[in-house]
Amino acid sequence: MPKLSASRSLIQDLVAASRVLAAHEVLDAYGHVSARSDRRPERFFMSRSRAPALVTAADMMELDADSEPLPGDKRKGFIERYIHGEIYRARPGVMAVVHSHSSSVIPFGVTRTRLRPIYHMGSFLWSGAPVFEIRAVRAENDLLIRDRPLGQALAGTLGGHSCVLMRGHGMTVVGDSVPEAVFRAIYTEMNARLQLQAGQLEGPIEFLSDEEGRRASAANRGTLERPWELWKKSALARK
Repeated sequence: MPKLSASRSLIQDLVAASRVLAAHEVLDAYGHVSARSDRRPERFFMSRSRAPALVTAADMMELDADSEPLPGDKRKGFIERYIHGEIYRARPGVMAVVHSHSSSVIPFGVTRTRLRPIYHMGSFLWSGAPVFEIRAVRAENDLLIRDRPLGQALAGTLGGHSCVLMRGHGMTVVGDSVPEAVFRAIYTEMNARLQLQAGQLEGPIEFLSDEEGRRASAANRGTLERPWELWKKSALARK
């Protein structure tokens, strides 16, 4: 394995993130999480192509600004690494990205119902969760973000939001840190599940207002270390 230009703590957080998201069933055998380098911000790190629950530090790959492995690393990477690379290029403040096929989120990418914050843990969704339609970019496709132009289009749909849905595919969320991206991935799935449940009851649903969303999101950011400590400790205890 080539020597990585990243701190040990960043690599450990990435390993933990993969396992945490698998344990919460946001990721299964598919999906991935990445982090921008804490030493060379034009690069990022993610695992080789492997089921998230099995990821170790030895699986981590360093990718350049074009989402390509560094010379000498011949391991098989994820096809959709361009999701990550192009978001990092478009959003300098983003430090971590999660892409998943989270089941409760899928219905909101294929219907007219918008995913909206239904409770305070999903408050970061207050600014919206736009839907990326790959057919608008490439009519003949397999739904995978398998090159830079598709990654650029996805990053464009994400814009300044925290989450972008992908029609018939899943979602991608971003954060200012690995813990925040993991938090948002977990609670996007939970918010979607609760919204689906609430939709079966007598309505209308009382969603968070934009002001409530802004305030609750800021409050949650101040407590990220609490769930992250719990999740990380539990994830790294499993061999």
